Amino acid sequence: MPRPQFSFEFYPPKTPEGAVSLENVQQQLAEVNPEFFSVTFGAGGSTRDKTFETVIKIQSHGISAAPHLSCVASTKENVRSILNNYRENSISKIVALRGDLPSGTLSAGEFRYANELVEFIRTETGDYFDIHVAAYPEVHPQAVNGTEDFKNFKRKVDAGANSAITQYFYNAEAYFQFVEQCQKSGISIPIVAGIMPITQYSQLFRFSEMCGADIPRWLRKRLESFGDNREEIKEFGLEVVSRLCQQLLDGGAPSLHFYTMNQAAPTLAILKNLNLS
Repeated sequence: MPRPQFSFEFYPPKTPEGAVSLENVQQQLAEVNPEFFSVTFGAGGSTRDKTFETVIKIQSHGISAAPHLSCVASTKENVRSILNNYRENSISKIVALRGDLPSGTLSAGEFRYANELVEFIRTETGDYFDIHVAAYPEVHPQAVNGTEDFKNFKRKVDAGANSAITQYFYNAEAYFQFVEQCQKSGISIPIVAGIMPITQYSQLFRFSEMCGADIPRWLRKRLESFGDNREEIKEFGLEVVSRLCQQLLDGGAPSLHFYTMNQAAPTLAILKNLNLS
């Protein structure tokens, strides 16, 4: 049986100290032979240069890098320039997203939705890029309803996406139902399961409120019961997320994508529990 695939997400460091720390994290995670590292892209391209610098540094160490590229509040010329820079530096993976409008910005620019970005990338560069898009098993927080959200996802696939990476979740059934819905709709691209390690409750709750990821009541209550005891939260979170990952792999998930928050230890502990480290 082939070894499961997995990948890791980082955000661009904001300080020189953060850059040194991230390089150390990358070195630790590179030892487990991931499929690729992805790097986020701030609202409206606010981290454009830092995303580019981080991706180039990753690639220089021999690991495949997949920069995020969001299109809202951008122009076709800006996106064309970014794509050309990546091609010139042999970057061949892209995570194509709509993204968020920067605070105070009123115009969405020349792109409104991620499917328009995917279509533009294909028109400009053909099949050069391996394009990953986002998927929401628990429905995008801004979607009118689940039906419309799935239609939006299918538009991205029809525009030329190669695979999808889901928002993180803690209910395996939500993932399996989404995959089944894809299969019934003729969508055959890999649906990679997004995984968020649990290391502290307040941060997880804040992120989940923003992105629409559901924290099941039983999980929320258990995490709340630990209060400020971060060690107990980490230990319990490791057990919960490891079990979730095993469920997903046993159920046929083609790959796991870890939202590392620029930390190595939580993800490595999960991989060790799965005998994948």
